[in-house]
Amino acid sequence: MPPPQSSSDDAKPRPGMLSRGMALVPGIALCGIITAVSLGAQRLEEHVFIHPYVEALVIAILLGMAIRTVWQPSQRWRSGIAFSAKQLLEVAVMLLGASVSFGAIAASGYLLIGAIVATVAVMLAVSFGLSRMLGLPTKMSILIACGNSICGNSAIAAVAPVIGANSDDVASSISFTAILGVLMVLGLPLLIPLLALSATQYGILAGLTVYAVPQVLAATVPAGIVSTQIGTLVKLVRVLMLGPIVVALSLVAARRRKLHADQTKVAAISPFKLVPWFIIGFLVLAVLRSLQLVPDLVVAPVTKTAAILTVLSMAALGLGVDVRVLSTVGGRVTAAVTLSLLLLLGLSIGLVHLFP
Repeated sequence: MPPPQSSSDDAKPRPGMLSRGMALVPGIALCGIITAVSLGAQRLEEHVFIHPYVEALVIAILLGMAIRTVWQPSQRWRSGIAFSAKQLLEVAVMLLGASVSFGAIAASGYLLIGAIVATVAVMLAVSFGLSRMLGLPTKMSILIACGNSICGNSAIAAVAPVIGANSDDVASSISFTAILGVLMVLGLPLLIPLLALSATQYGILAGLTVYAVPQVLAATVPAGIVSTQIGTLVKLVRVLMLGPIVVALSLVAARRRKLHADQTKVAAISPFKLVPWFIIGFLVLAVLRSLQLVPDLVVAPVTKTAAILTVLSMAALGLGVDVRVLSTVGGRVTAAVTLSLLLLLGLSIGLVHLFP
């Protein structure tokens, strides 16, 4: 009996995980090159200025936008770029959970924690409402509110995949937030003599208003070690607010999607189905870290990996940005970010007088 002959369909190679993975390589490699250049530029800043004024995250998205302006990526590059912008960013958000310790929050003191939580909550509502009043889309308004209220570019990058924001929204929010972040670092120390602030008061003010942790260091070092320590502590507690806010946004976003699909079954939705996998991973790592089941030796490399993946994702987002879209919303975004920052500064100045 002759052996069965394979059909022509069976003879054709079927795309598997390896071939799909190989298709991602060009785009990821391109984002990796932009990431390496951005990290190198930040390292140069640190060497010259001690602290970076423009983070690698911002440099990456600007470089990506510059490349996209003169070159349209073909299909060969797009799959890897899309993977870097979404999946790798989600992994980065998850890994951030390993740096969160609930014990560190409790140790900060109830009055200070209350002031930080109140500031974040009020400014989320105010920034969002202001952005909507200026005619900005809902998703961009959420990004601006989170970036202004919590931790600037990192918050924008973390919230974007949860609410389904596109690359244009992310680029607009980050670009203008980055500019004001640098101006805050340069101008905030001028308020020390103008407002007769103590070292503790100035540290709290810097922690409540400056966007990124490295920028807090840059803004407080001239004021002394006490301001630097207090400012860093306040900023870290403020950053930790990102976790519950991202979880809440994921629940709201998923519920709204389900509502449009089937309004009759909304009440029966399980929270575990509403929360994205990477948010669950974030919470699991945060709990493990708080229980000291994640050793200190592991935290630094995990956090570094998350930072690099975030920069890589921002490079990918920049490569997908249409600059013409930015020009249509630039004035309104600038106004929303600037006014929100001024309101945050005013609220924080009022709060610091609760402390000696």
